[in-house]
This record gives sequence, structure tokens and C-alpha cells, in this order.
Amino acid sequence: MKKEIIIAGFGGQGVLSMGKILAYSGLMEGKEVSWMPSYGPEQRGGTANVTVILSDDPISSPILNEYDIAIILNQPSLDKFESKVKSGGILIYDGYGIHTPVKRTDIDVYQVDAMDTVAEMQNEKAFNMLILGGLLKVAPMVKIENVMLGLKKSLPERHHKLLPMNEAAIKKGMEIIHKM
Repeated sequence: MKKEIIIAGFGGQGVLSMGKILAYSGLMEGKEVSWMPSYGPEQRGGTANVTVILSDDPISSPILNEYDIAIILNQPSLDKFESKVKSGGILIYDGYGIHTPVKRTDIDVYQVDAMDTVAEMQNEKAFNMLILGGLLKVAPMVKIENVMLGLKKSLPERHHKLLPMNEAAIKKGMEIIHKM
């Protein structure tokens, strides 16, 4: 198994955290892992993306030109990365930040209405966990228990009380993802 993933959006949406949690989850399962963040100097509000590779075999390079999976959280990221999803790959997006629909017909496209759901939940911090749950529903590359271990490792101890809420958000994300 080898999954090459790009997660892209605005700083503050939890893009880098989502990638880090995926990477830690892969480590917990004994996979080879690469996590390569990219963000502007402004971080919050600027563009951010992270490349994550999870593999059963050694990873030769963290630099990719194409991806198996793209998680897209805003229009500039869709414009930049839609063409870089491999034919037969997966593109997942939150409908709130996308104004121009996905044009590709050779990939599987999914929508997670995470922004609407966090408004209902009155918890904006759950946004990236809803997206992550959607990803794990359509591409179950790591087990939820290892995601929770990865989340525990990436969160400061003072935030460990939020772990049950994060797990509930992951499960909710699995429910609300739908194919376009």
C-alpha cells in the first residue's frame, strides 16, 4: 500500500495538523511516512498545504508532482491541485470554500460539508477532524484507534480533554461525506 496525499487550504483550517495526525497514525501502524508542510510566512489566513506519503515500502522522495488523493479546502487550492490528482485518484473538498466546481471526470470526487457541520456543532475546531473522517471513510489507510493515538501525540497534554470530541467529529465526517 502506498498513498500520496496533498492537503491544501488556508492557514488556520488545520491543514498541517491533519497531515501530522495522518503521519503519526501511519507511524503507529509501522508504515513508512513522509510529512512535508508548505506555508507562507503569514500562516493563519495565508495558503498552506502538506504532502503526506504513507507506504508499506521505503519512500524514495517526499517531492511529488501527482497525488493519489487531494483534500482541498479553498478555491485557490482547487485551482492549483485539481490537475495534479492522478487519473483514478480521489479529490475531497469542503463545499463552503469552492465556487467553481471540479471539472475532472477521470477521478472520484467527494464533498464533505464540514463548515456547515461545525456551525451546527458550534465547534469550529472540529473542522479538520470532519474532513479527516471523510477521507478515512473513502480511503481507509489507517485505523481510527491509531488516528486517536496520533492525535494524542500531536496535541499538547492540556488539550487531551478534547480527544472524545475529536473522535466524534471523525465519525461524523465519515457520515457526511458524499460522492459527487
